[in-house]
Amino acid sequence: MTAPSSRPDIIALLADADFKYRADTNTWSHRDGRPFSKEEQAHVLTATRSEFLDFDAQFKRFVKHRQAWAGASEALQRFLAPFMQQLTVRNLGNAHELMSEEDRTEFNRLLGLVAKPPRPFTANTF
Repeated sequence: MTAPSSRPDIIALLADADFKYRADTNTWSHRDGRPFSKEEQAHVLTATRSEFLDFDAQFKRFVKHRQAWAGASEALQRFLAPFMQQLTVRNLGNAHELMSEEDRTEFNRLLGLVAKPPRPFTANTF
């Protein structure tokens, strides 16, 4: 979440900027290619150092989330392997019974990453 001094609307503009200066409009562009309006450009340029740092921290958390999502399938297989090796009848239900509460928490985290599509970067979410 944003720091108390960060303005959510500024963070949202920073999150949607591709930071490529457009000579035709003298503005940045949104990620979808639309140029910032003159008002958006003027507003985003009031961003403080703290807001840039907040945006940067959010984006880094998003990148970590995407990396975790990208490797979740393999991580889930590696996580389940020791449980499956202990079983005669190998299925998730039987493996789940062998897990500690901590193991179940990790299993559910990995399963959630595998089951959910990746989320796009959205300001004030990560």
